[in-house]
Amino acid sequence: MTEKTVDVQWFDNHCHLGEDAEAIIERAHLVGVTKMITVGTDLAESKAAIQIAENFENVWATAGIHPHEAIHGTNGLKELLDSPQVVAVGEAGLDFYYDHSPRNEQKEVFKEQIELANEKSMPLVIHTREAWEETFSLLDAEGTPEHTVFHCFTGGPTELKSCLSRNAFVSFSGIATFSTALEVRAAIEECPLEKLLLETDSPYLAPVPLRGQINEPANIIHTGRLIAEIKSLAEEEVASVTTQNAERFYRLTEMN
Repeated sequence: MTEKTVDVQWFDNHCHLGEDAEAIIERAHLVGVTKMITVGTDLAESKAAIQIAENFENVWATAGIHPHEAIHGTNGLKELLDSPQVVAVGEAGLDFYYDHSPRNEQKEVFKEQIELANEKSMPLVIHTREAWEETFSLLDAEGTPEHTVFHCFTGGPTELKSCLSRNAFVSFSGIATFSTALEVRAAIEECPLEKLLLETDSPYLAPVPLRGQINEPANIIHTGRLIAEIKSLAEEEVASVTTQNAERFYRLTEMN
């Protein structure tokens, strides 16, 4: 693999690597993105994520059922969580924007995954869209796992406050670079650096100036630089702190 040519090291804590993972990871290393979490969205994708994590150093996997796939249930998920490559449950949650699965089934599958995260003392990766109130209610009823992250955060300061009050981390994607994302940028400004994570959610949501292209972990630098600008910090500090945050959140230091 080509040697990294920069000193700054970034951590993409939420991406979806596929068959071209080797080339994508190599390009990421060239710009200093050295660690990644590849995320499962159903049983098949979770198994694929685990296999990728087995094949590449500094790549870990999650296993979970996305709300779009909730109609298929959670049978078989618990066994996948026992894989040494799996560092979190998810992505799990509620999506009332698309409603690809009935809402009652989304709630039940999300509830089951909160229970699994608590039972196994694992981090929980949350997807929520147009369902903030219901997401918070389920977390409160089941008990928010000690390590919980709201991935691809699309809320504003109000939603941020609710996340932080539950001791959750907040992960920002390329959406923050969009000109319409004023509320998200306001949330970045208010988010304590120690609770902030970075992600691409690739191959989706390519940041400005790459909108419309297929996204990949190498592009996380654009979101990182925006956060550095908003918070009046050096790019290197944002990279360093968010990498340490991700390592702490996923308990990677405990695995070494």
